[in-house]
Amino acid sequence: MLRKTRKLEHIKYAIELWDSEDDASAGFEDISFIHNALPELRCDEIDCSCIFMGKKLRAPLMINAITGGHADVTEINRGLARVAAATGIAMAVGSQRAALDDPDVKQTFTVAREENHKGLLLANLNALCTLEEANQAVAMIDADGIQLHLNAGQELVMREGETNFIGIRDNIEHLVRNLPVPVLVKEVGFGLSREVVTALFKAGVRYIDVSGRGGTNFAAIEGRRGGVAGLHLKKWGIPTAISLLETTSTGLPLTVVASGGLRSSLDIALSLAAGAALTAIAGPFLKVLVEKGEDSLINLIKELIAGLEQVMMLTGAANLQALMGKPIILTGYTAEWLQRRGIDINLYACR
Repeated sequence: MLRKTRKLEHIKYAIELWDSEDDASAGFEDISFIHNALPELRCDEIDCSCIFMGKKLRAPLMINAITGGHADVTEINRGLARVAAATGIAMAVGSQRAALDDPDVKQTFTVAREENHKGLLLANLNALCTLEEANQAVAMIDADGIQLHLNAGQELVMREGETNFIGIRDNIEHLVRNLPVPVLVKEVGFGLSREVVTALFKAGVRYIDVSGRGGTNFAAIEGRRGGVAGLHLKKWGIPTAISLLETTSTGLPLTVVASGGLRSSLDIALSLAAGAALTAIAGPFLKVLVEKGEDSLINLIKELIAGLEQVMMLTGAANLQALMGKPIILTGYTAEWLQRRGIDINLYACR
């Protein structure tokens, strides 16, 4: 019962805390494109479609893991799945742990596939799950892949949280080797460093979601739920832009998802130019769906895609591959961080 109640509280506080004045920056204000006044393109030439995990998407965008596990949130996942189908983007469900423990709430997850028969859909469990549990989660929604989330920051603040994080890397390696679908490892709002990304790569992981600081803050959410003292963690973590650039600077053959505090078409485009293959948004989409409905969320996503195409035009990029090669200028805190970490920011400006 506690787990089910937690799902509702996460939704409630995610909406209340979204875009609060206390939010830490995701870092995209420190990245700029160079305007191309001679793009030599037609608007109908711009193509922002992509292939991810073997399926074609209208744009490199995903509705990131949000919810499931309580009867009262069934309609949220139903609405999100309909929106994903209508706009041609990917979707990940929230943690399916509750459904593994209580079959009565499976419908809160299976509705996603029922409403989106052919779309790209990702399952979701904690990275310490067993192989049997991961297979059950994938089968539950006929998933194309699975997100394994790392959430030590959240667990430490959660009043019923886990305190033993030994063996996660070895478990991830076991899952990657034995699952029949691609495995995407993601943080839940605190970002991934290049050291962690390298360790995950050595464990066989080829899909990474940096999920950096600047988006939904689970330390703040758990604090609202009455968790242990966690105010000192409100601005903990690696900003999304920095985490993304740390990850891509490794040069490892990874497929990277940028999430955590993306708010605009420009943020999406900057993420792609910095090396992401896909971008993902959760909190803003949830807020629009709950407060304004499916049509409003569909319109928002269409506006984001249209805005991405405009940015591509203004950089002279006809497709995503071209966009990824466009120069970007790194300044401010992001530039200082990367330089201190030995990453040559001039390579991005002069490519």
